[in-house]
This record gives sequence, structure tokens and C-alpha cells, in this order.
Amino acid sequence: MVYYLIGVNVLVFIAEHLFPRVIIYLSMIPMAVLRGWVWQFVTYMFVHAPRSFTHILFNMLGLFIFGIQVERRMGSKEFLVYYFVTGALAGVISFAVYYFTNTQAILMGASGALFAVELAFAVFFPDAIIYIWGIIPIRAPVMVLGFTALELFFSVSGVQSGVAHFTHLSGFAVGWLYFLIRFRINPWRAFRGR
Repeated sequence: MVYYLIGVNVLVFIAEHLFPRVIIYLSMIPMAVLRGWVWQFVTYMFVHAPRSFTHILFNMLGLFIFGIQVERRMGSKEFLVYYFVTGALAGVISFAVYYFTNTQAILMGASGALFAVELAFAVFFPDAIIYIWGIIPIRAPVMVLGFTALELFFSVSGVQSGVAHFTHLSGFAVGWLYFLIRFRINPWRAFRGR
């Protein structure tokens, strides 16, 4: 499923360049959702900033690195459900926030679901070592919690205001709840090896 998801993301990225209006139809835009374009709660995950190749590159790299292992552990069907549930609910939560703060916002990118995938990786492989920038060794749970703390700081401080920090946090939170409800696994206990 990871390869299919990456493939769809790449195809949509190409379509954005060939048919720019694709961005309007598939990104999550609060005013469009209010007009009935509810499919955007799902499709926003496949749209990436057209002028930023690094946006799709790093999201797909993260999906490949962490998603393959998580899919093998969960199974393909469960992984796909997890990916879409966490990503879509992160979109719904973001919509609620944008409705009250910025109805002109345009939400795009797989990062909400990707944060949930990274959380799942840390839960299933708490002793895995990730090399930040290829040189700094860090345990997977520390990496996930560290990234989440950074996202929380950025969302409160307003630093990197063009990034959907709240969507990232929502993906993390929904993933956490998914593990508690669906798998009866407390991520915090998994991080601590209990």
C-alpha cells in the first residue's frame, strides 16, 4: 500500500503542474468544504505545494522509510485504514480550527497522516535508532515526541506560519487515540518498553 500511496501522490503532483486547478479541487479549503466539497477531507493528503519539490520529497521519503515497516507490522488493509482515518480526521480537526481562524487557508500535504505513521513506527519499534540528518542517533520515540514538541512550539509561537503545524499535531493525536481504541495499546507504555 505504501508504494501505491507514493504513486498516487506523485501522479497528483504531476497533475498539479499540468492542470493547476487540481489544487483548488483537491486541497482542503474551508469555504469549499462549506459549499459541500467534503471529499477534500481526504484528497488534501495527496496534494503538495507545486513550487516546493522538497514538500513532496520529504513527505514521500518519510512515508517510505517508516510506512514500509508499519505496514508490515499492521498488515496492508489495517495500514490503509490507519493512514486514511488519521489523515482525514487531522483534516477535519484542521477544518474546525481554520473555520474560526482563517477560512481562506489552503491545506495540502500528507504530513498529518505521516505524523501518525511515525507515531506507529515508534510504538511498534521503540528501540529503533533513527539518524537525524544522517549523523545524530536517536531512539524512535524520542524523535517522534521531539518533533511533536517542535510542532507545538511552532504552532503557539507563530514561527513558520505557512506550515500546517496544527494538522501535524492532529495526526499525532488521532494516531495516539487509534492505538488506544483499536489496538488497546498505550503508546506511552510502548515507548517506555512496558
